[in-house]
Amino acid sequence: MEPTDDELVARCQAGDQGAFRPLVEKYQRRAYGIAYGMLRNPDDAMDAAQVAFIKVFRNIGGFKGDSSFYTWLYRIVVNACIDHIRKHRKMRPVEYDETFRRRDEAVTVVPLSGNTRPMTPGFSVENEQLGQALEVALDQLSENHRTIILLREVEGLSYEEIAEVMDCHLGTVMSRLHHARKNLQKALKPFLEASGSHLADRAGEGVRRRHD
Repeated sequence: MEPTDDELVARCQAGDQGAFRPLVEKYQRRAYGIAYGMLRNPDDAMDAAQVAFIKVFRNIGGFKGDSSFYTWLYRIVVNACIDHIRKHRKMRPVEYDETFRRRDEAVTVVPLSGNTRPMTPGFSVENEQLGQALEVALDQLSENHRTIILLREVEGLSYEEIAEVMDCHLGTVMSRLHHARKNLQKALKPFLEASGSHLADRAGEGVRRRHD
């Protein structure tokens, strides 16, 4: 039976440096996913994730377990990305990446055309267009709104967990998420109007449901 996060953290705090590796292996792809979602550049995302894990390793002795380990980790990743953004002032655009998943899904590179559902050529093209529209729409969101969309819709964190990650009140999370969704819908509106109502129905879940 694999050790739990709490057990691995306790071993790290007791001086077992080897216990840190399983934590990195378990969460490195998820940390990268959040960093990529915020920074929109694979190299910057990798750098931010590495910085975050270095900070986790250096500070794990002070982790008191008031929150889950992954919530603590995600908060550090988000802060590392914010530091990067402030340092470089703006993000560089990259192509849409379909590796984003909720945290309970396997993380593998699966192209849109690889969806397990039967797909006609027209449906595949529409799906790709929707992904590209979401890419543009996400880039139009503010830093806080993009982050909260990723934490909620991609990572599937609860409101309470997001409040811990973003270091804000629960009411702030609910308000930001409400406005972030409205702004995302607004940014997608031209595409949805041009594409028809059937795509409009799918767009609301396009961020959080990639491969049902």
